Amino acid sequence: MVNVKCDVRDVDKDPYYYFRYILKSPKLIVAPMVDQSECAWRMLSRKYGAQLCFTPMQHAAIFARDERYRREGLSSCAEDRPLIVQFCCNDANTFLAAAKLCVGLVDGVDLNLGCPQVIAKRGHYGAYLQDEWDLIREMVSLVHRELPELPISCKIRVFPDIEKTVRYAKMLEEAGCQMLTVHGRTRDQKGALTGIASWAHIKAVKANLRIPVIANGNIQHLSDVDRCISETGVDGVMSAEGNLHNPAIFRSLNPPVWEMAEEYLGLVKVYPCPLSYIRGHLFKIFKQTLTLPGVEEIREKLAKGSKIQDFEEMVKELKEWFVPYVSGEDTLEDDRGLPLPCWLCQPYIRPPPKPPCKREAPEPLREEGELSKRKIKKLLRNPRKCFTTPRSQLPICEGKKDCPNPKNGKCSQSLCKPCCRAKCMAQALDCPAHRVWEGSKKRRAMAEVASDPEQMETGVGGDTPTTLLVTSEAPGVER
Repeated sequence: MVNVKCDVRDVDKDPYYYFRYILKSPKLIVAPMVDQSECAWRMLSRKYGAQLCFTPMQHAAIFARDERYRREGLSSCAEDRPLIVQFCCNDANTFLAAAKLCVGLVDGVDLNLGCPQVIAKRGHYGAYLQDEWDLIREMVSLVHRELPELPISCKIRVFPDIEKTVRYAKMLEEAGCQMLTVHGRTRDQKGALTGIASWAHIKAVKANLRIPVIANGNIQHLSDVDRCISETGVDGVMSAEGNLHNPAIFRSLNPPVWEMAEEYLGLVKVYPCPLSYIRGHLFKIFKQTLTLPGVEEIREKLAKGSKIQDFEEMVKELKEWFVPYVSGEDTLEDDRGLPLPCWLCQPYIRPPPKPPCKREAPEPLREEGELSKRKIKKLLRNPRKCFTTPRSQLPICEGKKDCPNPKNGKCSQSLCKPCCRAKCMAQALDCPAHRVWEGSKKRRAMAEVASDPEQMETGVGGDTPTTLLVTSEAPGVER
């Protein structure tokens, strides 16, 4: 636990008090990222030079009312400092309630005013608040006034107009913002339309504010950090996507992807996090390797892994797959024009958007009519999908007589779902593949009856243990 010694009066006298004395003047910063900047990833980033980290974005309303969500969101350790918690919110009192719960646990609180995703539009937060200056001013000023011991910062996106962006930043400073991160892209620059961040906007904001300004955007290498600071005059630089593809970006290293993955998985065992976070990080790290022909099965293992051991085996298998190419025994054919061998951590450059075109299903599939429209769409997105086996060639269920359904290869009884359900009900069996738990239900009922002697004598509460064990078979289902 950290006792943050900061006061509004200190900041009013010295706009850099928070930045210098609490955050220790960080220059290399890892961005707050939804489901991606958890404790294990922050510790990996700190090992490779990160000087300040943020928690994943937290929903203030859920954070204020849900203890488990709060505990997971603030998961940290003594070495994970300095640390700022970021919130998305559209109500001043809710924001204050969430911030109060963080006092003494983090070094500051940040308001997300930059998320451009559709979910932010639906929830009315992030960059979709940037036109509601009165609401933003109220949220920032309330926390600044009511929680002098917890400094507040903001992260914004720019407007197309530089002058409006400067006015927006000055409004936040006047409201009480003590550090401002400026992402040099507009709200509409996302996905395939991400484009280049405008350092001119960031430079103009820095020139007109008294508080520290952090730049975000276009940081792919450590050399970009020095160039950005030189061109814009900012106090520090924040990396998001560059850090996800190469956690060692702030050390100017390009280690093999499996080394970073192994280190990360080792940290996950110490600082646990949801499997979805782990899978997302590994897909980012292996971005350039898993698109090669010949690694489809390895990619599938990553997509379907259900425990850390599955991911560790997948990393080991990928490493072995690249051995002949790394050693020089064989030459890897890769015409993508990457600046480094694909097995080294490196930035991901988004390809320019392609003109819209109508995709048509392959002629054989449309003629045979063996696949549904939904499966054809999936096949168009991922040609490696295994949808090519006609239904007529699949093994038929041998449950009920003349059952026309194909059997489920993962079914415990090797039956189709209707036959499996009937057999499980008749014989008190379980089938995880079809999510049928008749055996478990009846065993629980037996345990309840056995624990109550009165029920065993009177038969109150359902079947007795004897009737639970001896059941009639459903017609047509073989034992």
